[in-house]
Amino acid sequence: MTPEALAAAIRTVLVAAVNDGSLALSAEEVPTPRVERPRSRDHGDWATNVAMQLAKKAGTTPRALAELLVGRLEALDGVASVEAAGPGFLNIRLDAGAAGELARTIVTAGVAYGTNDSLAGQHINLEYVSANPTGPVHLGGARWAAVGDSLARILSACGATVTREYYFNDHGTQINHFTASLLAAARGQETPADGYGGAYITEIARQVTVGELAAGRPDPATLPDAEAAEVFRARGVDLMFASIKDELHAFRSDFDVFFHEDSLHTSGAVERAISQLRERGVIYDHEGAIWLRTTDFGDDKDRVLIKSDGQAAYFAADLAYYLDKRSRGADCAIYLLGADHHGYIGRMMAMCAAFGDTPGVNMQILIGQLVNLIKDGAPVRMSKRAGTIVTLEDLVDAVGVDAARYALARSSIDSMIDIDLDLLASTSNDNPVYYVQYAHARTRNVARNAAEHGVSRDPGKAVFEPAALDDPADTALLGVLAQFPAVVAQAAALREQHRVARYLESLAAAYHTWYGLTRVTPRGQDPLTAGHVARLWLNDAVSQVLANGLDLLGVSAPDRM
Repeated sequence: MTPEALAAAIRTVLVAAVNDGSLALSAEEVPTPRVERPRSRDHGDWATNVAMQLAKKAGTTPRALAELLVGRLEALDGVASVEAAGPGFLNIRLDAGAAGELARTIVTAGVAYGTNDSLAGQHINLEYVSANPTGPVHLGGARWAAVGDSLARILSACGATVTREYYFNDHGTQINHFTASLLAAARGQETPADGYGGAYITEIARQVTVGELAAGRPDPATLPDAEAAEVFRARGVDLMFASIKDELHAFRSDFDVFFHEDSLHTSGAVERAISQLRERGVIYDHEGAIWLRTTDFGDDKDRVLIKSDGQAAYFAADLAYYLDKRSRGADCAIYLLGADHHGYIGRMMAMCAAFGDTPGVNMQILIGQLVNLIKDGAPVRMSKRAGTIVTLEDLVDAVGVDAARYALARSSIDSMIDIDLDLLASTSNDNPVYYVQYAHARTRNVARNAAEHGVSRDPGKAVFEPAALDDPADTALLGVLAQFPAVVAQAAALREQHRVARYLESLAAAYHTWYGLTRVTPRGQDPLTAGHVARLWLNDAVSQVLANGLDLLGVSAPDRM
């Protein structure tokens, strides 16, 4: 029995008490109670505080309501005993058969175990990475790639329609600096003062030149400055785009939409957004500039949209982009931004409210902190490719995609993290990704060994008897497995992908303990029993949940290590 099934059964008991007059509530007032694993196993398999939630509304005390429910809950199939404890908690023990049945539930559900429909009907636009197209993806961008893609998988697992979006900042001075850097490299000149350095600049400049010559056009470096700049701008930005996309694809972070900032200015989207806000009465003109009255919505000052010289301020693109997302059907636009964007939150939320939307609902902003790489006990500060920053490619070259993704996704994004490259490359239990992946590989090895010894889940060869999972180690492991769907739902609701990673580590720990205390195959000449078969089911259930959880993080679940 899953905690979700138990919660539904408890609600049925509560509604029955309402209908027979024992509980002075309406059926509509009865929630689906929260069922949790008690901190101490001495208190049972599951606990709920539903009596404490409903007692006041029902005109009784929590303890009295809990005692009213004890006998009714004990009558449920699969419930061994119920105890009213403390001020009104209900501690519930399942019989071994009901608890063990979870193994069959998980194996039968397969990849669907852990999914739910808590976000069904919601269209979420999730924007992440969004690095300037002027260089390879840096380490901060790598973190957003791992976190953003993991969140997208988790949100989708909870029924949401998710659009993964990358915003290319291809409008403004940074592109001019990038172009000038390419042209300088092609001409053998020093990098401009505000330019970009690194081997990638030289390589892209070379590719632009080779491409132009192959097309029968002149060497662009020999053209007049304005013409040369236009060639390097157009070809160089395209090549940089392609390189970034390839890096992210190799990192298993693919996108549904690559949105170009420049299109907001060329399509009239900025003007349309301003017009809509003017109709809402939140736009005003002052000293030749156009302003958004964001102070009406909690911002510390009003924001200029069109400067007095007629040029659009950066914030103008932000509001046009948000409106574009909403017009494409997004109920919620989630932005993953770096720590240097913390000051943007107030103005962005004010802009959301100015459009008549609800900040925190239609717009959500997640701010991530920095990542530091450690090698041989010292910080890694320079990239062979980029010259001045550590890149996604550097991290993947050092530890591989699996370890890189897991390390970046296993911590809350609002905490700064240090990634120890030596640890991530090691095959020790201190390496969290190795610890979890090894647990999965061990489950597959156990299954292979079981097959060699005639232990099978084939119904034609053996019957699954869930009550045979009666060892305390079985019960402990089943309890951890039962929590996976709730962890996924909570990770989606809170936008906290690291909850899945930390859960997997707890499951791996429980499995490794179980492995040392029980057996799936008979020892020596011992006969094959129902317990061996049932534990194969339990082993395979662990295998499925580990694989499902790792997939939510974009990490592979190896069969062998």
